[in-house]
Amino acid sequence: MDIDNKGKESRLEEFIEDPKKALWKLSLPMMFGMSVQAIYMMADTAFLGRMIGGTALASLGYVFPYFFILMGITFGLGSGATTVIAQFIGAKDKKNADNAAQNTIFIGIIIGIVIITIGFYYGDSLLALQRADSETIDMALDYFYVMAGGSIFMVLSVFFRSILSGEGEMMFPMIVMGIGTLLNIVLDPILIYYYKIAGAAIATVISQALVTLVFIYFLLFRQRSYVTFNLRDFKYNFDIIRDIFRLGMPASLSMIIMSMGVMLFNIILGSSYAVAAYQTAGRIEHFFFLPIISIATSLVTLVGMFYGAKRMDLVNQMVKYGISRAAIIALLFSLLFFFGISKIIPVFTNDQKIIELTIIYFKIMAFAYPFITVGMTSSRIMQGLGHANPMLILTLFRVVIIAASLAWFFVIILGKPVHYAWVGTLISCILTSFISITWLRIIIRSCKPALETG
Repeated sequence: MDIDNKGKESRLEEFIEDPKKALWKLSLPMMFGMSVQAIYMMADTAFLGRMIGGTALASLGYVFPYFFILMGITFGLGSGATTVIAQFIGAKDKKNADNAAQNTIFIGIIIGIVIITIGFYYGDSLLALQRADSETIDMALDYFYVMAGGSIFMVLSVFFRSILSGEGEMMFPMIVMGIGTLLNIVLDPILIYYYKIAGAAIATVISQALVTLVFIYFLLFRQRSYVTFNLRDFKYNFDIIRDIFRLGMPASLSMIIMSMGVMLFNIILGSSYAVAAYQTAGRIEHFFFLPIISIATSLVTLVGMFYGAKRMDLVNQMVKYGISRAAIIALLFSLLFFFGISKIIPVFTNDQKIIELTIIYFKIMAFAYPFITVGMTSSRIMQGLGHANPMLILTLFRVVIIAASLAWFFVIILGKPVHYAWVGTLISCILTSFISITWLRIIIRSCKPALETG
């Protein structure tokens, strides 16, 4: 497989020539790479559920929110870096594009060190907040500490991928991530057999470390990218870092809010069975999100470049085309989950209670997926235009103000069965989608000149 340097020309002109083709050229490699990752997540869940049992699945459910916070910060700031780099490339300012990439890696190292420190000092206290039973907490801690120790690799691998996304390079990072994921799948059953739930975490850390080392070798030493990673010429740039945080932190806070929503739902759901069902559904649901995330992330790159190049005609074209195609995909997944989910769940667990609750979850959420898609793509487009706050506000509205509040009202106040919590989520997704598309139209009509940094 040839992954040698193919040149350092910007892809801007190529994307301008055929924007629709560009969307699929960016999103399909990402979709393929994420598909491999989704297969891993499902395999990981199946191995843990079958080799250890429902308690392991519940443990993941309690750990997941905290690592969702980690990945939320990482992906959020990474998307900020993607936007900044894409706009600089669109404006044909390679010097600042290079500097933005270098400052992104600097941010990643600092975040990784902070996360490791917090994880080791406060891990037990954080998990205790969700009021799980002692057996589940002990198992969750085994997984948590290993993942915390290797978190810097996860942060840097995401940041490298985000930088390359900013220049429109999707194939290479997806190949690298795919190789790492396949290694994870191979290591999972071996390490779970010897180290139980900690083995799954060890497999993840090893694979992410490999991914990070490959990125470092090819990007810092082989210079396989349009942006240049010359750390000897690194210069701290407050303006660029400010713009990365300005565009990325709302996305980060959005994902943190989502993780807090998961924790609230864990508390509302109450039993380990319900939490395990929620966790299992999330792993399977990742298959739905991967093409939507791929399209939405590609739209950030394209919209950012076109906006930087002052081509609002192409921005408008991508808004209509991107949202409509993502919505069609969402409808197909809705049909698949509604009619076929009962055939999928038994692969992950033979616990009948977990199976029944997971099926109910998908029967309800199948109606929400098209609305989730509209909201997600609209928020990403707004980010590509330099407006990141709408994503934060919409997430807060959807997850906390509406979904969690309705779940609490239905399950705790009215005493309804736990699946009514997901009815609240459905209602929130419908309302938020209409708000997001309206907000996007207002922003497009009032766009200001593209980002400029001296």
